[in-house]
Amino acid sequence: MSIRLPDVVAATLLVSALNCSAQEGLGEPLPRSDAKTSGWDYSATGYYYALSDQSDYLSVIATADRESLHLEARYNYEALDTGSVFAGWNFSGGDALTWELTPILGAVFGATQGIAPGFEASLAYGIVDFYIEAEYMHDFEVQEDSFTYAWSELGFSPLKWLRFGIVGQRSRAYQSDRDVQRGGFAQITYDKVTLGTYVFNPDDSADRFVIFSFGATF
Repeated sequence: MSIRLPDVVAATLLVSALNCSAQEGLGEPLPRSDAKTSGWDYSATGYYYALSDQSDYLSVIATADRESLHLEARYNYEALDTGSVFAGWNFSGGDALTWELTPILGAVFGATQGIAPGFEASLAYGIVDFYIEAEYMHDFEVQEDSFTYAWSELGFSPLKWLRFGIVGQRSRAYQSDRDVQRGGFAQITYDKVTLGTYVFNPDDSADRFVIFSFGATF
């Protein structure tokens, strides 16, 4: 299994560009250690798709939030060799049952070009949480390639550092006869770093694949 160099380079550029654009409205750029003081919260997560019948690839998502403003950049998410940038607005509430909702609108460019309205949402109660992100990718070049993408997780966190559960995905970046991929996942968190493993279609050897994730907040 190998990660293609263009994927790594493009993903690194996307993460760097998002961090820079978030700081431009603050006057003089601040050191990374002052990110909380500046009001910005950043995150970056890489997903390594280890596939049995296709070339492995790396997908990257980076976010920047300041108060209710949400900015996001992705690579190899809507399609391979494709980037996207999003802006949205965060809403949240609740006490025992907490919720968050972020409507987003994005532009998709690269091998696939289009516009993508969507949302990200979560619910949490005690040790149980549910998360979903979905979008409709409207393809400018080939109307028939327009597509609804979704990723959802039902998670359980019996310990502060441990989260596991079930996951579902509907995507065109990974080609399969199955319209919806499903499986299980486990994550461990230490300080600001989270490592995860996702196993999709565990009961089907022909369509089984694994995703390894590495995420950090700063």
